[in-house]
Amino acid sequence: MTTSARSRYVFHRVRQFFIPVAASVFVLLPLQSTLAAGTAAGTVIDNTAQLTYEIGGTPLSLSSNTVSVTVDERIDVVVTLQSPQVLVAGGDTNRSLLFRVTNTGNGSEDFLLAIDSNLPGDNFDPVPAVPAIYFDTDSSGDLTAGDLAYNPGVNDPQLAADAFVDILLVNDIPLAAANGETGLSELTATSRTGSGNPGDVFANQGDGGSDAVVGTSGGQAADTGEYLVSDVAVSVVKSVVVADPFGGTQPVPGATLTYSITVEVTNSGTAGNSAVNDPLPANTTYVPASIRLNGSALTDSIDADAGEFDTGGAPSVVVRLGDLTQLSGPQTVTFQVTID
Repeated sequence: MTTSARSRYVFHRVRQFFIPVAASVFVLLPLQSTLAAGTAAGTVIDNTAQLTYEIGGTPLSLSSNTVSVTVDERIDVVVTLQSPQVLVAGGDTNRSLLFRVTNTGNGSEDFLLAIDSNLPGDNFDPVPAVPAIYFDTDSSGDLTAGDLAYNPGVNDPQLAADAFVDILLVNDIPLAAANGETGLSELTATSRTGSGNPGDVFANQGDGGSDAVVGTSGGQAADTGEYLVSDVAVSVVKSVVVADPFGGTQPVPGATLTYSITVEVTNSGTAGNSAVNDPLPANTTYVPASIRLNGSALTDSIDADAGEFDTGGAPSVVVRLGDLTQLSGPQTVTFQVTID
């Protein structure tokens, strides 16, 4: 085996060791670039051996030639849905889903973005708005006037190794979409350098003039978000009243906080199996037997009534309201804590 062949063999062995580590760690720790993306593309790894020996008892040393290997660029990308299921009504316009595109490779890469709202497995096809893809410029998580529209080939996102960008897919909801139906929309990100089978090589296309090698993602990734048509509009409003130990309203240690949560259905729909779950705030202590539903006392224990103070996990006040309609009227839950 020649020196050049040995160098390529050693490099490929090193690359095989690092790729699975990067793929598993990076998704969880997208900001840890020094660990997640591996050695930067274009990095030159030099190695020189030293030989020591003696002649007639005299110690001598001799250096080998230096073998250099340039780290190739690995092309990898992950797309992850950031928003939960989005509740919509038939005829809604400009409803957005939030995604994150992360460069999980070890070099800078441009990515092409595409939307697909004609997918199998749903009840209706959302209609992509024009334009349909935006950068979440203001980090609000929803479409706002400050968000920049994506223009393919003009402002394709360029991401350094381990960097990410948040993307909004924007769709209109068909007027005929019925209550309980779902619609799917998918974002795909593809490396501009190229995609294909893991191990495919794009000669001299990587950072620093290195080769670009397709990683485990194939240089392309996608994720899907979901719209759910819901004909019920629910209002939830929370307030607090402070009573301090001196007859005032200052939130000092020892003061009592009375929380009120009012739930109300504001249209003709039905909110089935409704329940309030309110975790106890930090630095407070629950006041025993203080839970009320519409003014009526509920016990703290798990029993036949609608509520309890649940200490099975994080301490929480739980009150089950059941199926609510506009005719149910406002449902008000109150409970008390003291400031530690």
